[in-house]
Amino acid sequence: MALKDLEELERNEDGIATAVGILKQRFGESLKTSHALREQHSHTVTYIPSQLPDAVIFAYSTEEVRDVVRVCAEHKVPIIPFGTGTSLEGGVNAPAGGISIDVSGMNKIISVNAEDLDVTVQAGVTRKQLNDYLRDTGLFFPIDPGADASLGGMAATRASGTNAVRYGTMRENVISLTAVLPDGRVVKTGNRARKSAAGYDLTRLFVGSEGTLGIITELTLRLQGIPESISAAICSFPTVEAACNTTIHAMQSGIPMARIELMDAETVTAVNEYSGLSNPVKPMLLLEFHGSTQGVKEQAEMFNAIAEEYDGEGYEWVSTTEERNRLWAARHDVYWAVVAQKPGKLGISTDVCVPISRLAECIVETQQDIEQAGLYGPVVGHVGDGNFHALLLVDKEDAAEVARAEEVMEKLAMRALAMEGTCTGEHGIGQGKRRFVRLEHGAGADVMAALKKAIDPDNVMNPGKVLGLGD
Repeated sequence: MALKDLEELERNEDGIATAVGILKQRFGESLKTSHALREQHSHTVTYIPSQLPDAVIFAYSTEEVRDVVRVCAEHKVPIIPFGTGTSLEGGVNAPAGGISIDVSGMNKIISVNAEDLDVTVQAGVTRKQLNDYLRDTGLFFPIDPGADASLGGMAATRASGTNAVRYGTMRENVISLTAVLPDGRVVKTGNRARKSAAGYDLTRLFVGSEGTLGIITELTLRLQGIPESISAAICSFPTVEAACNTTIHAMQSGIPMARIELMDAETVTAVNEYSGLSNPVKPMLLLEFHGSTQGVKEQAEMFNAIAEEYDGEGYEWVSTTEERNRLWAARHDVYWAVVAQKPGKLGISTDVCVPISRLAECIVETQQDIEQAGLYGPVVGHVGDGNFHALLLVDKEDAAEVARAEEVMEKLAMRALAMEGTCTGEHGIGQGKRRFVRLEHGAGADVMAALKKAIDPDNVMNPGKVLGLGD
């Protein structure tokens, strides 16, 4: 986003002061106003400047969230939901001040229904916490956005990650949820049935709403059985195009890959240096196969045969946990490996998604933009679903360099839209990409604005996010 677009919204000073006083009396030490804590709750893993809330309140139940929201609604005070603070697009900033509601303490796993392959959790439960709890059940939750994010936040941003090519995103894995509306009403969007034709799909309305329509407090999620066998593989290619074409061919051949990740040559160089590896400095695919022992073996062999058609080399296939962790270490270390290449610079992770038939073209043109801008920006991608990230390193004190990075991000988003893709595959809109919503959705942005106005007429729920200032 352009920093000039980061505008302060009008503050309701009297309402904020009144609400903070009432909530302090009601919640006591659960409400905090220290500068350090308020700053922490506006922290955003990007270059977008922080905008602090006036107070942070720690909630531990749906009822407590409801009570906070009712006070804020009465006095027209902004409410900013907060889970783990891993927002990449300014989603937890408070441009009009207000109350940050921290749900990290809502971390109870309410029920596991193993026979039905589902689980109900409070919104503050993180994905790692859930999978640790499920370890002895033979089940797991597959959505892995990288960060150990809260499941409520993952639903709010419609998160995905490395497993999305097989298991989908949060959109496909949230069965129902409980949310507190901007006026304090509590709604449950469905039951545990695997399908329903009863009325509007309210679950999908809240998944991806980024806290602008209400605060998610509980979720019922789909689970998967832990596969009998898991294997991993890596393979190098002469070009990004060859790696992408191999992926398309493999998917058209029906190989059910669980993960397929792309690293460009610059990324490989960075992880080699950071982790002491010796991978060929070429574009690389990292893969994972899930299934029966025989099925996984067949998948790996089929992929190798396809890769050879596109000049793939150095194919390595492993099945033990230790060996798989070794191969995947390169992907897991990408952020830190890239940042280590330019000490002192801030990493800005871009995020677009295009039809996979256009992926190679989009990546190559973006690499050219980065080079022409004189920036350092290695590329990694969830190549199986057309989603990729360029990690641009900038000196945030260098206005000219930040401006060049903004120009690259602008071109990238517009290129993705021109290719019938999206300006964000998984990071969300937040503040950073509001201006692209109308470009992507056209009149659909008017429908979104109408829904927002109907549900939140006073614009108290995470204001200044998702929709542009003119919507």
